[in-house]
This record gives sequence, structure tokens and C-alpha cells, in this order.
Amino acid sequence: MTSPLTTPTTAPASTSAAAAAAPPRTSPRSTRKSAQRRELGACGALMTPFFILLVTVFLIPVGTAVWLSFFSDDQPGLGFGPERRVFVGLRSYTAVLTDPTFLSGLGTVVLYCVIYIPLMVIGALALALLLDSGVVRLRSWAQLGLFLPHAVPGIIAAVIWLYLYTPGLSPVVDLLGKADITIDFLGVHTVVPSIVNIALWSNLGYNMVVFYAALQAVPREVIEASVVDGAGPVRTALQVKAPLVRSSIVMVAMFTLIFALQLFTEPMLLSQSTPMISSRFSPSMYIYDAAFTRNNYGLAAAASVVLLVCTVALSYGVTRWTNRSNAAEEEAR
Repeated sequence: MTSPLTTPTTAPASTSAAAAAAPPRTSPRSTRKSAQRRELGACGALMTPFFILLVTVFLIPVGTAVWLSFFSDDQPGLGFGPERRVFVGLRSYTAVLTDPTFLSGLGTVVLYCVIYIPLMVIGALALALLLDSGVVRLRSWAQLGLFLPHAVPGIIAAVIWLYLYTPGLSPVVDLLGKADITIDFLGVHTVVPSIVNIALWSNLGYNMVVFYAALQAVPREVIEASVVDGAGPVRTALQVKAPLVRSSIVMVAMFTLIFALQLFTEPMLLSQSTPMISSRFSPSMYIYDAAFTRNNYGLAAAASVVLLVCTVALSYGVTRWTNRSNAAEEEAR
């Protein structure tokens, strides 16, 4: 039999055992810090592949180009001695910026952008609005047919259009000739529009898909409200749908500008059939000619850096202009 005097002595032992078995309490501050560490770890794991690609594909090549632009390979002894790399400072940049052929190539690219970018953005947006309106039947097949040229590599596309531009080979030129219409697609005044046509044929469907995907995110209630207010299909497309996908329009315009400044494949292939396209027709062709024809890697690197600076400056200008426009509209509202 247990004595009443021994009963109270067993209670503290059980209480201490329960306290030892209970998990330790954590403060809200430590819990918050551990959650932040987990979030930072997850962000680091997700962003690491991006930074690896950024450093490998962009920063290292840019740094190498900048370093090469300050050096040149010279041969002492009237050109009979061994080559040696010497520091020339900004001499290569001066040579690039004072070279008439490089400046002419910049002018050609500016003309190309003035023609190509508005046609690309407006054409792709018009096709996307047409598909989104429901007027086009067999919408999926229409999207596939418009996107299919983008799946053709740029070199193959340029070869196809070179065949269609060449007199004596092209059925298009022969058909126009039978109608007493003579067009030299590779002439002095038509060579840039011909290159624009190749780029439009290759990329119009891709940008149309981008706009169409953005239009699918537009709330249907907004469109129905505009129809109830009496807006027709054209007014709904231009005043309701198009403003709601402005961010996509700016993105497409910016990427189109970046790729247009790197014009290379189409004129390089067309140059085999027309004297209107020289080996320095565009800045990218100038860089290729300096590096692999004249073996002047310092000059090619300097031209690459100049082209990069122009591209970054124009992209930054487009972004700033867009942000100011958006801010002005928000203030007006």
C-alpha cells in the first residue's frame, strides 16, 4: 500500500519528464529569419543558372571584346618581323568612327529599322487582332500557317528569296515580265525593301503569336462592355484591345529593334548576286569583314563595342520613353 506521504513526491518527477519531452519553443523572430533564409536559398538556386549563362554568354565575350579593342597586331621591320600585340588605346575606335563605310552601314541599318519595325509591329498586331476577333475560320490552321515561316532557318529563308529575286530563275520575275512590269528586286533603290520583305516573312508569324497570347489575357468583360456601349469591331480592336496589350507591343518593338541592328544573314547571302550589297553593307558585316577578311581583330572588337553601345542606348531610350508615357497617362487619369 502506498503511503499518502509518498504521493506528492512522484508528481514533480512526472512534470519534469513531460517538460523534457516537450519541444523547445521558438520565438517569432527566429522563425521569420529561418523563413527568409529558405526564401533566399530558393531564389539563389533558381537564379544561379541565369547568372551562369549571363556571365558565360554575355559578360565574358563583352569583356574580351573591350580588351581586344585596345590592342593591335603590328609587324616591325617593314612587315617582315614577327607579329606582336601592342597597346594602341582608342586608335581602333577612332578608325571605326571615322570610317565612311562603317557610318554608311549605320545609315543603312537606320533606314532598315525605319521601314522594318513599323511594318513588323503593325502587321503582327493586325493579324493577332484579326484572329482574336473570331472572323477567321480554322483559327488554329491559320496560326500554324503564319508561324511556319519562322521555323525555317534564316539562311534557308534567304536562299529561297534569293531564288525568287533572281531574274531568269524566279517565276515571280517572269510573271511580272509577261505583264510588262520590270522590277529589279536587288537594285540600288529596292535592295533594302527586299531585305525587309525577307525579315517580315520570317518573323511576322512569331510576333503575331506573342500578340495573340497577350490578347487572350484581356478580360472578356471589358470587350463585352465596349460592345454594349456601341463600339464596332474596328473601334473595339483599336481603342480597347490594343491599349490593353501595350506592354507586349513595347516588348516586341524593343526586341525587333535589337535584332534589326544586328542585320547580317540576309544581306550576306544576297551579296553573292548583286553589287549593291558590299562586304560592309551593315555594321555586322563590317565586323565580319574586319575580323576574317582583313584579320584586324582590334578593329572588329572596337566596331562590336560601338554597335553594342548603340543597341543599349536605343533600348534604354525606348524603355524610358515608354515609362514616361505610361506615367503621363496615369496622371491624366
